[in-house]
Amino acid sequence: MKENKIKVSLKGLTRKYENGDGIENINLDIYEGELLTLLGPSGCGKTTLLRTIGGFLKLASGKIMLDNEDISKLPPEKRPTAMVFQSYNLWPHMTIFDNLAFGLKIRKISKNLIEAEIKKVLELVKMEGVEKKYPSQLSGGQQQRVAIARALLLKPSLLLLDEPFSALDARIRAQMREELKKIQTKLGITVVFVTHDQEEAMTLSDRIVVMNKGKFEQIGTPSEIYDKPKSKFVAGFIGNMNFFEKGKEVIAVRPENILLRKEAKSRYIGAIENVMILGHYAEVNVKTEAGTVKSYISREEASNYKVAETVSILFEKYHSYSN
Repeated sequence: MKENKIKVSLKGLTRKYENGDGIENINLDIYEGELLTLLGPSGCGKTTLLRTIGGFLKLASGKIMLDNEDISKLPPEKRPTAMVFQSYNLWPHMTIFDNLAFGLKIRKISKNLIEAEIKKVLELVKMEGVEKKYPSQLSGGQQQRVAIARALLLKPSLLLLDEPFSALDARIRAQMREELKKIQTKLGITVVFVTHDQEEAMTLSDRIVVMNKGKFEQIGTPSEIYDKPKSKFVAGFIGNMNFFEKGKEVIAVRPENILLRKEAKSRYIGAIENVMILGHYAEVNVKTEAGTVKSYISREEASNYKVAETVSILFEKYHSYSN
């Protein structure tokens, strides 16, 4: 994304709570047309950062530049941003049309243009024909589509999404991720997305910011984050990882990089606890002195191993960190 124009520049953002949580000295450039995800465990500061960008939380210090303008002190309604929350925030007493039209009416948009814009955005989110329905008549996934449509109607310079799919079941969540990516690509809109779901981050993002205790652990593409984790925290948080203590060093190995051998070729030897077929591959768990080691191998290879059989463990590729 570095060849693209910088859309948002965060400079030294700090916002702390009494319990010590929050964000501290955050610096980040977000590029035009990028979908950037803030990923991390609960309490790491990702939602705090998103809400400061949207103007819902005041900064203790720092500056937010959007389209080369300082928006740090503007209230949410004066910022060229739109935010979609986890809880949809649709007015239950209003029809879908009135929910969507509300923000446009405040902007004194003509009735004909409002109707045309609503028709167009409902087609975009695949929700044609629901104008006369009420939120209670829609499923959770449909309500979230409407919430996204309402945000897009404001034609924001930056779209902010705060765990918008976390209340949905797994199948609907996967569908919504696909739809969001299609919409974002089609419109070329810049999006900052917050999630604690690593799979969501990996499938959606152009870049991921992994956060921990109010600071950035690593920024990179999904492939960079997965293949080259810069810290033990990132290695453990993204995907599955086996850890081996080796003096003052910790060795981290992905299950797909664990090799099993029947010959004693390694310092790590153990007995197979179970063999689970997971579609086109198998998961084999081996009980060793270092703990249970997880390996992903082909189904064909898995057929050669049985529970309680002794195997040795080799590393095809690994990462090392200071202990």
